[in-house]
Amino acid sequence: MLRLGRKRRRWSHGRRSRKAICIIVFICYAASISPGYLGVAIGELIFAVIIFIIFATRYDQQIPFIHWGWTDFLRAAIGAGLFLILCLVCLIRGGDGPGIAGSVFGLIAGILFAYDAFFTFTTLRKPHVPAATESPDNI
Repeated sequence: MLRLGRKRRRWSHGRRSRKAICIIVFICYAASISPGYLGVAIGELIFAVIIFIIFATRYDQQIPFIHWGWTDFLRAAIGAGLFLILCLVCLIRGGDGPGIAGSVFGLIAGILFAYDAFFTFTTLRKPHVPAATESPDNI
């Protein structure tokens, strides 16, 4: 949670589901013959836990020089890109059953991360104010 003024906003939607699906992808890739795909699942799980701990202990309020909304957006966008690319490569390459299952769950995780990145971005985006079309002297 990030504190903006007097309102509390929740930047992410469904943090538990993303952590759970990262754990499922991790288990599937760990059971696979090619364990080289574990890095993305482990990395995103660690990033999600770190962001969760920061928000749960309210360190985000003690460190005001970091914009935590944009930090959460970048984490979600990078996670979406990495999961989608990795899982498409793994699916195209083929392999054993757990690798394919991990790729399918990884695609779901990538879609969840992209969903979170999109809605976080729309929350962070400031509305565009159109410029004045007439001159200040009314000429």
